[in-house]
Amino acid sequence: MDFKIIGLFVRSVSFELTNSDCYHSRIPYDVELNGRKIAENLNRNIFSLYDLRPNTEYRVTVSANGTAVSHAFTTKRESFRLNARDFGAAGDGVKQDTSAIQAAILCCPKNGTVLIPSGVYLTGPLFLKSDMTLELAEGAMLLGMTDRSVYPVLPGVTQSEDEREEYYLGSWEGNPLSSFASLLNGIHVSNVDIVGPGIINANAAQGDWWRNPKVKRGAWRPRMLFLNGCEQIRVQGITLENSYAWTVHPFYSKDVSLLDIRIYNDPDSPNTDGIDVEACSGVKICGAVISVGDDCVALKSSKIYMGSRLKTPTCGIALRNCLLERGHGAVVIGSDVSAGARSISATQCVFQGTDRGLRIKTRRGRGELSVVDRVSLENIWMDRVNTPFVVNMFYCCDPDGHSDYVSSKKPVPVNEFTPRVGNLSCRNIVCEHCSTAGVFLCGLPEMPIESVSFRNVRISFAADARAGYPAMMDGLEPVAKLGLFARNVKKLSLAGVTIEGFEGEKTDFADIEELWEEESNGHGDN
Repeated sequence: MDFKIIGLFVRSVSFELTNSDCYHSRIPYDVELNGRKIAENLNRNIFSLYDLRPNTEYRVTVSANGTAVSHAFTTKRESFRLNARDFGAAGDGVKQDTSAIQAAILCCPKNGTVLIPSGVYLTGPLFLKSDMTLELAEGAMLLGMTDRSVYPVLPGVTQSEDEREEYYLGSWEGNPLSSFASLLNGIHVSNVDIVGPGIINANAAQGDWWRNPKVKRGAWRPRMLFLNGCEQIRVQGITLENSYAWTVHPFYSKDVSLLDIRIYNDPDSPNTDGIDVEACSGVKICGAVISVGDDCVALKSSKIYMGSRLKTPTCGIALRNCLLERGHGAVVIGSDVSAGARSISATQCVFQGTDRGLRIKTRRGRGELSVVDRVSLENIWMDRVNTPFVVNMFYCCDPDGHSDYVSSKKPVPVNEFTPRVGNLSCRNIVCEHCSTAGVFLCGLPEMPIESVSFRNVRISFAADARAGYPAMMDGLEPVAKLGLFARNVKKLSLAGVTIEGFEGEKTDFADIEELWEEESNGHGDN
C-alpha cells in the first residue's frame, strides 16, 4: 500500500493512497508520525494531519496487513503566526468579531498565518489577501451573521472611466449581477491557504436567505467562499455548512485545490450547490464529502454575456476519491457554459442518492463557444442514483427555457448561438438501485452529440423504482426502469455494458449515425 502527498502546508499535510478503490480503501490502515501511532483502522483513500510545526521534517508511515510504507516530508516555512484573539476577537458566539478578524488578516505579513483558535466567532464577510494562511483550529467556527445589512454589496459590472472596459465583482447564476459579499472572499488574491480542521457555518437557516430565493432583495444571495480572479488557492480540511446559496465558488480563477473538505447543506435549501467552478482552469477536488440541496459539483463558464466577452472556458478539472451524496446531480456540467468546458475527469468517486450521476446540460442560445468536450468518468460506484448518465441539449430552466426556439425537436439553423457536445467517455462504472433511466442522451437535431463511449459499465434498477423525469426538458413523460435512451448522437460505442432489471426494450435509439455495440448479458424483466 503506497501513498503520496497531495497538499503540503505550514502546519498540516494531506495524503492520498495510490490504489484503485472508490473513495474507501478496501484494506483498513494505521498511520504513524515519527514512529508514534496517531490513527488506526482508517479506510478513506485521503487523510490529513494537523498540528504540525512549520519548516520541520517528519516521517509518516502507513501500515496494513503487515506491510508498512514510509515517506518523509518537510512542512512549509511560516514568517509569523497571528492569533485573532490578540486583535480582540472574543470567540464567544455573541460578540461581533468581524473587525478583529479582518484586522488580523490585513496585518498578516507575507507568508504568515492568521490563527482562529477554538471558539465560535460571529462574523460578517471577511476579505483575504495574498501570501497568507488562514488556519481554523480544531473546535473553531466562523458563524455567519443573519442581518443582511452587515453584508456589503459587490457590484456586478463597473465600467472604466473611458467606458471601454468592465470590472466584474458580483455574480449570480452565470451573469455579472450585484450580490452580497460572501462570508469569506478572495478578490484577485494569490498564494492563499485556508486550512482546517475547523468549521465555516453561514448560519443561513437562521436568517431569511432561503425565503423567496429567486427574488432579488437589495442584491443576490452570497456564497460562503467566493474566489474571484484568484490564483494558487488551496483549501484543506475545512467543513462548510448551511450556505446562503452556492457554497464554494471559484470564479475566473486558476490553480485551485480543494482537499479533504466537507460540505453539508440542508436537503431542502435552495440553490445550495456544493462546489461551482466557473470559468476556471487547473482545479483539483480530492477527498471531498458533499451532501447538499442542489448539485454537488457544477462546472460552468457563465452565460453568454460574459462567455462571449471573456471567452474563458472551464478546463483541466480533476475530481478524485470524492463522496457526492443526495444532490440533484453528482458531477454536473452546465448549463451556464457559454465559453465551454473541456478536459474534465472524475475517478475513484462514489455517487450516492443523487438524482443524476454525470449530468451535462446545455441548450440553444448558449453560443458557439459553448463546447463541452473531453469529459471522462472512470472507476465510479453509484448507488441509488435515479439516472446515472444524462446529456441534455434541451435544458429548459431559464426565463426563455420553454420557448419554441429552445424546446423544438426539429432542426433549426446552426448559427452563433448553437452549442456543441463533443466526446464523453465512461468506463469501469457500477450503478446499483437506479430508478428512472440508465442512460439518457439527447442531442440537437442540427448539432448531434459527437461521440459517447461506455465500456465495462453495469447498471441495475431497484425493484421498487419510482417513475421520474430523466432530464429537465419539455416534452418528456415520467418513466421508470428505462434502459438506454439516445437521440441525435453521431457515434455511440457500447462495450461490456450490462443492464439488469429494465422494463420494455433495453435500448431506445434514433438518429444515431454510427453505433458500435459489443454483446453483453443484460436482461430485462420481461
